[in-house]
Amino acid sequence: MTLLNISLFISKLGAPEIILIIVALLILFGGKKIPELMKGLGSGIKEFKNASKEENKNDSTVIEKKEE
Repeated sequence: MTLLNISLFISKLGAPEIILIIVALLILFGGKKIPELMKGLGSGIKEFKNASKEENKNDSTVIEKKEE
């Protein structure tokens, strides 16, 4: 599924659907587990961004060395 398809799907969600998703998450994981899941998701995204920045930095260093 492409990013465009996902964004179109999310944009069509209304308030009732969002409330239903939140209730389902609360039932599945409970109130105590959700903050832990969100913290893990946030740290995973942060690590991904840091790795992406490192990779871009390494790529630019390689390009600079090739130009010399």
